Amino acid sequence: MSIAICASAQKKKDLTKYVDPFIGTGGHGHTYPGAVAPFGMMQLSPDTRLEGWDGSSGYHYADTTVYGFSHTHLSGTGIADYCDVLFMPTVGQPQFKNTDYRSGFSKKNEESGPGYYKTYLNKDKIGVELTATTRAGMHRYDYPSANQANIIIDLQHRDEVLDSWIEVVNDREIKGYRRSKSWANDQYLYFYVKFNKSFKNYGIALNNQVQAGKSKLQGKNIKMFVQFDNPGEVISKVGISSVSADGALKNLDAEMPDFDFKKIAKATKAAWNTELSKIQVEGGAPPVSHEDRYPASNGNRTQKPVKPVDRAAEKMTIFYTALYHCMLAPNIYNDVDGQYRGLDQKIHSANGFNYYTVFSLWDTFRAENPLLTMIDRKRTTDFIKSFLEMYKQGGLLPIWPLASNETYCMVGNHAIPVIVDAYAKGIRDFDAELAFTAMKASVNRNQFGLDNYRATGLVNSDAEHESVAKTLDYAYDDWCIAQMAKMLNKPQDYSVYIKRAQYWKNVFNTTNGFMQARENGSWFAPFEPTEINNNYTEGNAWQYTFLVPQDVEGLINAMGGRTAFEAKLDELFSTNAKLSGRQQDDVTGLVGQYAHGNEPSHHIAYLYNFTNAAEKTQYYVNRILQEQYSAKPDGLSGNEDCGQMSAWYVMSSLGFYNIAPGQQQMQIGIPQFEKITINLENGKKFVVSNPGATVNRNNYYLQGMTLNEGAYNKLYLNFDDIAKGGEFEVFTGRLANKLFAQDLEKPTSKITEELIVPNPYTEAPSRTFKQPISIAIKDADSLAKVYYTLDGTTPMAASTPYTKRILISENTTVKAVAIRDGKSSFVTESTFNRIRSDLKLTLVNKYLVNYSAQGDESLVNGIRGKANWRLGNWQGFQGKDLEAVIDMSQVKPVKQVTLGALQDTRSWIVFPKTVQYWVSDDGKNYKLAATVNTKVPVDSLEPQTQDYTATVNLRTRYIKVIAKQYGALPDWHESKGSPSYIFADEIIVE
Repeated sequence: MSIAICASAQKKKDLTKYVDPFIGTGGHGHTYPGAVAPFGMMQLSPDTRLEGWDGSSGYHYADTTVYGFSHTHLSGTGIADYCDVLFMPTVGQPQFKNTDYRSGFSKKNEESGPGYYKTYLNKDKIGVELTATTRAGMHRYDYPSANQANIIIDLQHRDEVLDSWIEVVNDREIKGYRRSKSWANDQYLYFYVKFNKSFKNYGIALNNQVQAGKSKLQGKNIKMFVQFDNPGEVISKVGISSVSADGALKNLDAEMPDFDFKKIAKATKAAWNTELSKIQVEGGAPPVSHEDRYPASNGNRTQKPVKPVDRAAEKMTIFYTALYHCMLAPNIYNDVDGQYRGLDQKIHSANGFNYYTVFSLWDTFRAENPLLTMIDRKRTTDFIKSFLEMYKQGGLLPIWPLASNETYCMVGNHAIPVIVDAYAKGIRDFDAELAFTAMKASVNRNQFGLDNYRATGLVNSDAEHESVAKTLDYAYDDWCIAQMAKMLNKPQDYSVYIKRAQYWKNVFNTTNGFMQARENGSWFAPFEPTEINNNYTEGNAWQYTFLVPQDVEGLINAMGGRTAFEAKLDELFSTNAKLSGRQQDDVTGLVGQYAHGNEPSHHIAYLYNFTNAAEKTQYYVNRILQEQYSAKPDGLSGNEDCGQMSAWYVMSSLGFYNIAPGQQQMQIGIPQFEKITINLENGKKFVVSNPGATVNRNNYYLQGMTLNEGAYNKLYLNFDDIAKGGEFEVFTGRLANKLFAQDLEKPTSKITEELIVPNPYTEAPSRTFKQPISIAIKDADSLAKVYYTLDGTTPMAASTPYTKRILISENTTVKAVAIRDGKSSFVTESTFNRIRSDLKLTLVNKYLVNYSAQGDESLVNGIRGKANWRLGNWQGFQGKDLEAVIDMSQVKPVKQVTLGALQDTRSWIVFPKTVQYWVSDDGKNYKLAATVNTKVPVDSLEPQTQDYTATVNLRTRYIKVIAKQYGALPDWHESKGSPSYIFADEIIVE
């Protein structure tokens, strides 16, 4: 009986009290504090910030002005969207400009918890409370005495409206529709509203002007007001749908049949408590002591005590808020009847499962999805079924789906590891053959450098931007496909994809120990590992060098062994080198060059488990947990990214982490609580104990481990050990126990079959030359032999073997392969161009250092830039016109002159208004020979190139080229008023 009572008490424990939704709303966390149910379609939250990166969620903790309360929000993304259908209560004459109806509020009056939000509008003295179910939201407004108590409904709010309408059904109901464009290119949202009281008056405005007598209006700027006469409390409930207004009504009636605000809030809080109770933690720090209350008293009780920090309660708050954040996304997207709008913009039905959207897969495949695979297997099955529906509708697995749109945001195809990890862990209630077909279709399409990757064994930086990141992500995805092929007994597919999983070797430079871009068959130069540039996705070489979770031991060998690998990790975490290159707001939470504020670093601290210094995993994991998270609004070191930043905290607090979803081993770190109970869906429990957590906060080094009361001697847990239930106990102390750690079995991560030969690479002083140059050809595999050709033919074992440097004196294409034991690498191709020696280029205005192409002679080197400026070969100028002088050494006949330029207006790059060509015989006295105007307007948004060609037919020695800046970006541009860039390449004199 006592056990039953104890279990009942534990089950009823309110864990929602530890959730603080304001954590992450400050700094760069980009979360929102409003009312939402677990994984809900409805996110009813205040909007305080309409622009800027830190306004991505619509709310920032630093703000004290609120525009209103909208019904959809994104949690922790780095791009803004949602915030659909704004409600704002006011009194007096209705206003339709947000600068007129907005209100100040005080932080002391804000309150938030799971499924609930409360504030007070200072301007009109209105109390506001919000709650939500999965598909509906409820507003409760407490008005002061007023005969003009309004609710403003703004359909223009936030992003670009493509179409909208609103209709008054009766004096207690309205319905409407909003179609918009932002990050999601074409988002549909229908809504249905019911009020608990009749409104006495209403007005619908088009372009902020009320249209008398209209009960329905359609347009791109639709707003309305409903007005009550001294109503006191008004409750409005809103259902939403992507399908239809009828769907929104069905959702509303099913989930909110009445206006009982307290009942809804209580039910949603209970739903949250059920979800949070899947993991129960206790004892995260020593109890508050006398010394904590009298920190400087030396036991003198006459000193006034201070309020001590309850570290255990603080850790509970951080943990359960993190778990809460893990359950805000993805979002259910189907109505209660199963209907939803698919990626093909058609209406479909989800039969037997819930269809989801908002998958930030580049982020969440690392920890968020493995966490849910462990504690929410039914929902994970629904995720995968959603993926497969998206494949049926669009021909590929999702990358970053938002509403009914594929945004193609970020790199890789990371629905693949989510599916494979789930399948490997026994989640199989989906069509595995269809999933495998979808995986192959996704990675074998010709998009985002995948064709270049398949053809050359890597993504080359002169073929596709972010080439290193794409190569590494594609290789990991291919490893996942290989694991799926093995589980499905498809040996031929396994052979193909396990080879591709090794393509990381083609971007690993063994001479410097970094992942480095390849360009023109060589290494991208100049190279600085701290530089953030277009070869990496939101990061640099330091952060990407360790992104080989599928073949850690292969990377260790490439670096020269465990000692060298450990030293490289040490340098990553301890270097004093600062970030360089372009500004990248996502790269935050730095420990050395480790960047916890962005996802590519998240597995790295666990890699010490593969070395002879596993205690450093324990040290750095604990340090990151303590330094990069707090219970404050700025308590996240970077964007929350739909749960990933928080999932890292949750998983690491449990004491284990999966560095490579798709395999079984969970790296052991250090549990953060005295007792952790994971309640599994199969009815079993996995209990993790760390009694040292409540003895001393510095007890973070392993001293011993037991699994099910037997000694445990591995640095990893198998997932099956967790899934079967059991007890895992760790003993911790303040000092590293190397004697204990050295006898522990290390984890494994290595590819041993179908080993590839890395591609050779060329070394040359430059790809262009005026005087003959010599080049070398090398390969990372010292046992491989290199063969090459200079005549354009494909090299093979019968071609010329490389034995010494090659002299290049004319335009030449060098092709080379590396062969070992009959296995050949891909062909490496390098082209070397001889540039005109009779042209001397002088730049009057210097190019920007971040956009330098190949340096001072780039504008006359014969290498033309492509429409994708991120590939390089373009020189950038801002704030000043491009002004260059060409000296041809003597007076010569000139037929025509051309300047090539690029336009990508979204990236601030705009064609010059005009290009002037001036000529001179002495270099001092110039006359205007020709002016060429742009033929393309600034609002032509597709990236494109344009040649400014002037036929001059004259004799001259000097040609001055002046390209005039467009100037300030136009008013419609999201960065209006900022100075545009000129990107130029090439100057051609005929």
